[in-house]
Amino acid sequence: MQTFTTRPEIRGSFGVVASTHWIASAVGFGILEKGGNAFDAAVATGLVLQVVEPHLNGPAGDLPAILHDAEAGETRVLCAQGVVPAAATIAHYKEKGLRIIPGSGLLSTVVPGAFDGWMAMLAEHGTLSVREVMQPAIDYARDGHPILPNVVTAIENVAAFIAESWPTSAEVWTPEGKVPEPHAIFRNPQLASTYDRLAAIADDAGERTDGIEAARQAFREGFVADAIFDYLDGAEVADNTGGTYGAVLAREDMSQWRASFEAPLSYDYEGWTLHKTGPWGQGPVLLQALAILKHTRIGEMDPMGAEFVHTVVEAMKLAYADREAFYGDPDAVDVPMATLLSDAYNAERAKLIGEEASLDQRPGRIEGYEHLADAAIARAADDFGVTGPVAAEPTMAHLAPKSGDTVHIDIIDRWGNAVSATPSGGWLQSSPVIPGLGFALNSRAQMFWLEEGLNTSLRPGTRPRTTLTPTLAEKDGRRLALGTPGGDQQDQWQLIWFLRFVHHGLGLQEGIDAPLFHTQHFTASFYPRHAKPGAMLIEPSAGEDVIEELKRRGHRVTVTPPWSIGRLTCALREPDGMLRAAATPRLMQAYAVGR
Repeated sequence: MQTFTTRPEIRGSFGVVASTHWIASAVGFGILEKGGNAFDAAVATGLVLQVVEPHLNGPAGDLPAILHDAEAGETRVLCAQGVVPAAATIAHYKEKGLRIIPGSGLLSTVVPGAFDGWMAMLAEHGTLSVREVMQPAIDYARDGHPILPNVVTAIENVAAFIAESWPTSAEVWTPEGKVPEPHAIFRNPQLASTYDRLAAIADDAGERTDGIEAARQAFREGFVADAIFDYLDGAEVADNTGGTYGAVLAREDMSQWRASFEAPLSYDYEGWTLHKTGPWGQGPVLLQALAILKHTRIGEMDPMGAEFVHTVVEAMKLAYADREAFYGDPDAVDVPMATLLSDAYNAERAKLIGEEASLDQRPGRIEGYEHLADAAIARAADDFGVTGPVAAEPTMAHLAPKSGDTVHIDIIDRWGNAVSATPSGGWLQSSPVIPGLGFALNSRAQMFWLEEGLNTSLRPGTRPRTTLTPTLAEKDGRRLALGTPGGDQQDQWQLIWFLRFVHHGLGLQEGIDAPLFHTQHFTASFYPRHAKPGAMLIEPSAGEDVIEELKRRGHRVTVTPPWSIGRLTCALREPDGMLRAAATPRLMQAYAVGR
């Protein structure tokens, strides 16, 4: 098997940082050089990503992260996924004649989570002050950064809409009424002022931990909250349904919520222990796909061949069917997770993988949960009356208009601390900029269904079943951090990379550069929530023979433009302290740095 790489795999022993933007990676590594640890570096990197990739994430978005604290010898999940507002009931939406929750605008907003999450990470695991980790983001927002062509495209796609319907957004993203030129220096002085004021409040509080808490309080109860609720009071704005609605988010929702830490959901595969979020995220779907593939010959297959692609796609269809039926916030609903990851259950699931592509939605039949499976099948056949262009997180954000997506960070420091984080939400396309703050609220409520009795029915106080899904894994003293943006595709692309890494020995960069693919078979997580039975996308580098064989097997194949699927990054620590990292060349943004 011949492979190649587009760039060198980064190796060193001091530290490595990989993220979806080169500036953010450089900032994170600068924090390591300054003496900060992986958690300090992750916070600084994440805050800068809010500045340089505003079409993909923002301060009022969401943040799941998986962290390994080397000194404590502990791996934990940081959940900075804000919950549903108290007033966001199914009845409230149905009174407005809606069948599904909009993909943008104020009705789709849950409690902002990302900023509080970054501060929680800094407080519990970091060593630096709020000012030290925020200053790079302040500088880039105030003094400017070369704006990515993809950000320009995102602004261009919504420019007419925000000029007419979201004037506060137009003021920030189209200064003087003009869409920025690609690579021009772009500034967001409102955001710079917000960040700087938060850092100043932290400075005035004195001690490091007191400063962090003061910044968190200023965001959820102080001047940031004041600006948000002054704007939301009486505001009604257009969204992608064509309707005009006000917010359900209230001051009490925001003041009472905190980011939290919890144990990861873990699974053993080929000697590796993989750590993911619980079923309030889609993370377990990767674990279940491995549990299914454990009962196949996946390790013997050509990792670039049609049999491998077919088998992985069919396993993903089954795992994602179970995601659609059974996942939800385990603090509020009963998720049969033990069954979903059991050998007996997945041995039976694996028997469903045949030589031909399945066109059916096939969630498992688990005793006592059959109604959830039946409902998932019915939803997959429903188009919800939605036609025409939409504003949502698509299969690949860079190939669809009016879309948002996600960013990712992997960091390992010289002490062995590791972070894998996938911030998202609050992107510039999600809702109007809050006047004076320079950022928008999120649209994560669109994950829920306006149907009673489901694990993902809209319920106040619960977490949306997010698609955000970082990964940490370990084996015999090796520790791997892995992730990617991409909505429903995140665990698909990670699964493909991990299988080729574990079974076939591909290097970090080799695996990232290898041809990628994914299925769109199941119900999408984002508005308009359509399923596309049998549909899959694959890069042309897979080869004509592979593509034709997949078509022969009944897959409804779309060949994408070259180098257009996936934005994977990863970092690895070897038992001897060697650090390695890699990042995708796709979109020409992501970079790994280290020494």
